Amino acid sequence: EKAVNLKKDLAEMQEWMTQAEEEYLEKDFEYKSPEELENAVEEMKRAKEDVLQKEVRVKILKDNIKMLAAKVPSSGQDLATELNVVLENYQLLCNRIRGKCHTLEEVWSCWIELLQYLDLETAWLNNLEERVQMTENLPDKLDTVSDALESLESVLRHPADNRTQIRELGQTLIDGGILDDIISEKLEAFNARYEELSHLAVSRQIALEQQLQTMRETDHMLQVLQENLTELDKQLTSYLTDRVDAFQMPQEAQ
Repeated sequence: EKAVNLKKDLAEMQEWMTQAEEEYLEKDFEYKSPEELENAVEEMKRAKEDVLQKEVRVKILKDNIKMLAAKVPSSGQDLATELNVVLENYQLLCNRIRGKCHTLEEVWSCWIELLQYLDLETAWLNNLEERVQMTENLPDKLDTVSDALESLESVLRHPADNRTQIRELGQTLIDGGILDDIISEKLEAFNARYEELSHLAVSRQIALEQQLQTMRETDHMLQVLQENLTELDKQLTSYLTDRVDAFQMPQEAQ
């Protein structure tokens, strides 16, 4: 009777493993939304816990069959053969579910990381847009234009590492068919805004550099002229002081 019960337990265990495999490993999942992906991750975590909890039952079956084999070798031998099959299938199921759970967790982590990088770069784009707007309608003052140019250039020196991460993470998920529509839409919008703002910022940078150069040249010319006028004023004052007749002065002084 004990052998019959153990045989029944082995059959039930094998049946449960078959159902678990069908439910957790043979489904075709399509993760088209973050909610679907997150639910799949949580479901696979529960599946892993459920399967690992069966380890106690498997161990009890193993111990009982060993005890029976010691008492009744003929019955125990047949059950031991079935037990080996069940143990092998159970270990395979555990490994596969662990693997799938790990994969889904990695995919979810990849998605969260992508969102974080997008948030960082979006904040940078907002800052860049604000700096570009600040360069409009500037007072025609050398210091003001110089400060605006320096401020814009400091933002433009932003490293490209985050954008590289966004591209690689997005492509990895899209290649796996994970949230591909959503990610493609996000990347398209981000790249379009990045290209537009970058082009505008570089154009403003060039315009400010040219404006600054012109202002510096003009400032230099005015300085030279002022120095010449000051020197001329000194000469004229000297002539007047010395009561020099106008016709005795050099032509330019006249």
